[in-house]
Amino acid sequence: MIVYNLRCGSGHEFEGWFRDSTAYDEQAAGGKLTCPMCASRKIEKAMMAPAVAGTKKSVSAKDELKKMRQFVSGMRKYVEENAEYVGPRFPEEARKIHYGETEERHIYGEATLKEAKELIEEGVDVAPLPPDLDEAAN
Repeated sequence: MIVYNLRCGSGHEFEGWFRDSTAYDEQAAGGKLTCPMCASRKIEKAMMAPAVAGTKKSVSAKDELKKMRQFVSGMRKYVEENAEYVGPRFPEEARKIHYGETEERHIYGEATLKEAKELIEEGVDVAPLPPDLDEAAN
């Protein structure tokens, strides 16, 4: 695995994990990289500090968990505010968009694991929506 710091055209920075550098190159060339904050597809590698043993600041697991929760909550909120909820029609609507049978737009909804795998095998870009952590805590 390789981790790159990435930046979108709007200046949002985030990490991308890839099988190897070739996987990054293929996804970048194919326009398959997307900013999790604004959905921009203009993505480039950001400057990275070299990993030098003994120079990392100590970060508590609690701080890391807090950052992760904020990121997941922000990503879910962004999708909910900027995409159309299509519920259980998600697989059908995703296919219609992919094959140009309806206007291109951002959607989210429900799909079974089997339906999600079938969409991926057809080349339809899909990703799981992070859980609502606030709702899960109640």
